[in-house]
Amino acid sequence: MRYLLMIYTNAQSWGHPAFLRTPEALAMQEDERAALTAQAEALIQEIVESGELVGGEALADPADTRTIRVRGGAPVATDGPFVEAKEHLAGYFVVDCESTERAVEIAARFPDARFAAVEVRPVMSSSGEEM
Repeated sequence: MRYLLMIYTNAQSWGHPAFLRTPEALAMQEDERAALTAQAEALIQEIVESGELVGGEALADPADTRTIRVRGGAPVATDGPFVEAKEHLAGYFVVDCESTERAVEIAARFPDARFAAVEVRPVMSSSGEEM
């Protein structure tokens, strides 16, 4: 089953990798930040080698985001992410795992989960048979 792992971060600490831009990470010693980077790189390598990584991308600065809603038949565009929140979607990975538990295990190993949030959401096929 495929899962979307959505990495959230605070827009005020924008940059990639997001986990290195958090106040908590910035307060760490350089060797601690290097260990976080090594942890993330090792996780990516592991899920590439296991065939679980389907894809993923970092997303651009939320200041460049436009949200479109159609109201009264006319599109209305607003600047920024679509929700009023301190956190925004910074990037995502798609993984193909044997179980939800494995997807959660992978998500919990991203350093971002220590400082913000990583959401795990099943991806439905067009038939929706998985659900």
